[in-house]
Amino acid sequence: MNNVQLFDRAAFALLKNEAAKSPRKRANLNVHQSYDDIVQRLFIAMLPDSYVRPHQHIQRHKWEFFMVVEGALDLLFFDEHGAVTNRITLEADGECSGLEIPPHTWHATVCFEPVVFMEVKQGPYDVTEDKGFAPWSPEEGSAEVPAFLAKLKSANIGTAF
Repeated sequence: MNNVQLFDRAAFALLKNEAAKSPRKRANLNVHQSYDDIVQRLFIAMLPDSYVRPHQHIQRHKWEFFMVVEGALDLLFFDEHGAVTNRITLEADGECSGLEIPPHTWHATVCFEPVVFMEVKQGPYDVTEDKGFAPWSPEEGSAEVPAFLAKLKSANIGTAF
């Protein structure tokens, strides 16, 4: 089994422990070798108080694929004005465990329990070109984040931000 990488419950437990220690309350395990790789593959552990600022991938060819492997998370989708247009729950053992998000789609994730999911997206990855953040959402680390995150967690279709 030379060069075969295994991703098991022990690896996910370590990743969740790293997330618990992180100020952002999430951690990732990159499967890809470099940010220059044409396919970016990573596992992400996220805890309930992690804030993922609503964003869209601004390059026209950059889609994003999610697959939950432990726990559950909700993906919220928004129109350009910040109104929720859809909310989808992904569960490791549920009806739906994965989805693909097309480019230029406003979205954010929230969870109510620790979750581990796999993300696959086109590379190369350049932090300056990857995301356009929603102007109607607070910046990560700002004082408005806790109230905004609480509103995201309870938002229904039609809720406006």
